[in-house]
Formats: sequence, structure tokens, C-alpha cells
Amino acid sequence: MKSALDAVHHAGIPGVFAEVRDAGRVWRGASGVADVGTGRPVTPDMRQRVGSITKTFTAAAIMQQVEQGRIRLDAPIGDHLPQLVPGERGRKITVRMLLNHTSGLPDYIRYAFPSLQDMSPKSLDDNRFRRFRPAELIGMGVNAPPASEPGATPGVYSNTNYLLLGQLLEQVTGTTAEEYITRNVIERAGLRHTGFPTGPRIEGPHARMYESLWGLIDPPRDYSVYDPSWTGTGAALVSTMEDLNRFYGRLLDGKIVNRSSLAQMQRTVPVIALDGSTIEYGLGLHKVVVRDCGTFWGHDGTVWGAGTISLTRADGRRQMSVAVNLQRWNGPDSSGEPRHHPVDDALNALYGQAMCGDADAGVGPGEGAGEASTG
Repeated sequence: MKSALDAVHHAGIPGVFAEVRDAGRVWRGASGVADVGTGRPVTPDMRQRVGSITKTFTAAAIMQQVEQGRIRLDAPIGDHLPQLVPGERGRKITVRMLLNHTSGLPDYIRYAFPSLQDMSPKSLDDNRFRRFRPAELIGMGVNAPPASEPGATPGVYSNTNYLLLGQLLEQVTGTTAEEYITRNVIERAGLRHTGFPTGPRIEGPHARMYESLWGLIDPPRDYSVYDPSWTGTGAALVSTMEDLNRFYGRLLDGKIVNRSSLAQMQRTVPVIALDGSTIEYGLGLHKVVVRDCGTFWGHDGTVWGAGTISLTRADGRRQMSVAVNLQRWNGPDSSGEPRHHPVDDALNALYGQAMCGDADAGVGPGEGAGEASTG
């Protein structure tokens, strides 16, 4: 495993760290640096902005409210939040469609960061300390041209869906979504280093997080200090690799939601991910099938400068969580498309070894290995 981590670092990632669990045995490792300026090394216990892995936590919280009868999966979101999704769309889009990305609501990120549409990083810096309101971001998605019809498949992955779910949680629980998730998901799972940041800085040991934006930022810029309000209940959590493995282990063991809820979460539909690949997506869970190795459940996520993936085999006996502190390392080819990079192969080999003990069994394109954009 250590040599596979080293290969990712040597391929171009400043720092990579991981925890792998196999039938009760635990391996932790790291390679590279947390800070390219000082050479400070990464360590396996560092905290990380885990991006869209947050979505599984939010989905679990929603399912708890389904169990208590406060939310119906097939209820129109307009019954709860007519001011955010008004009119016919509010009547057609259900809670389930938000959870599995079949609502047809587009992602708001290109509108929150408009310079991305011109292939410029300017709005990343302009918004570094901006405090977004969820309703403001949701409005960007709701008012944009629809990605598809409500309920159509394949679905289209969208952070707008999970900000709406956060607002739904707030309405039915009478507390903030972050507070509810902390008390009823994070604490129930026994996680000690996981939480929603209250400001732009991460508390505790962590790496700097470098964003390349497909070669537009050269050298890559550190975005570890960043107001996370642009991601909220979709992608704002900070965690550790140990906590992520513990969370997914307990979730799949029926300790966070009941077995009936878990079965609903594992009913998948095809969804077009942010990188254009098609993934199998349930209610806040990716399904990843690796030939000759098994079916895995989990999620991946990216925010500016930080990428994370956490997958647990269906029987719970094999788990991996991996973090890197560089994102969008693929520079453009002559047609402007992100070109293949040695990091892609090195990460694929690392995933294969972590999940299967076999470097040839890596997660391939379209199997949920990683998102090429944010969320």
C-alpha cells in the first residue's frame, strides 16, 4: 500500500493519505507534503474537506425523518418549500428525486462562480470569504435552464438538490440542518473529528489544499482557507479517513438508519456525474462494482483543492478512504478537453490495491472513481 501511495505522490499529487480496513485489520499511510512551501509532511490522521461525501450524511438525516413520519420520500418538495421551488416544478419534484439527482434541477456552481464559464479562476478568489445564503444558491439552480424533466433518467448530478434537502431538514426538525446532522448522524456514528466548519479555517491538523483548475492556476493555489457556505449540506463537511470508514461501516450495518431505509438508499438509478460519466446513484450513495472484487458503496467529493473518496464493500469487511490535496490536475489538450495525466493511473492503481489487494483491479472511468468538478 505504501508504494501505491508513493506512486500517487510521484505522479504529481503533493500529498495523499489513506486508511484501509480489511476484516478488522487497519492500515493507515501517507505520502508527500501537506505544504509545498515548507515541506511539512502529510499524516494519515489529518482533517480534510471531504466535499460531496457530505451528501451521504444529509441523506441519512432525511431518512431518519422518513422513519419518524415527518417526511415522505414521494411527497412533492412544493408541499414543504413552495417558496424555493414554486409552481408546477414544486408539485412534480419529489424528495426522492432530490436525493437521487433525478429532479432535473441544474447545478448552481457555474452561476455562483461565473468566471468558470469563461475559464477563469477570478471568482474563486473574489468569493473566498463570501457568505452565501442557501436560498440564494438554490435560486441560481431553480432559475437556470432545467437539466432534464423531473423524474427522467439518467438523472443529472446537482448540488442544488442537496441544499434543498438541507432546507427541508431545517423545516421539519426546527433546527439547522447542520445541527441536526451533527447530533443525529455524526454523533450517532461515534465520529470524533467530523463536523461542519463555522468559518473559513479548518480546526486541527490538516494539509494545504491546492487547486489547479485544469491548468488555469499555475502553480496551483492554496484554497484551504475558504468560506464553505457555497457548499453547505451538499459538500461542506470536514472529516478524517478514520471517521469516514467508521461512518460508512456503521451506516451499512444499519446503525445510522434502519434496514428498510438503507434498502431505499441502495436503490440506484443512472446519473450523469459532474465529469460527464454515468454512475449508479441511490439516495446519497454511489454503487461501485469492481470485477472479481465485489460491490462497494460510498461516495466521493471535491472542493477547491481537496479530493476524497470513501468506499465500503457490501459485506462491510473491506473499506478504503483516500484523500489528496490537489484537484483538477488535468491540463487541457489541443481541443480544450482535460487530458489524461499520470495521476489518474496512479490513483486507479491505489484504489484497486486498497479495495481488492490488487493494483490491476482499480476503479475505472464511469465507476464512481472521482468527480471532475466540484461537489
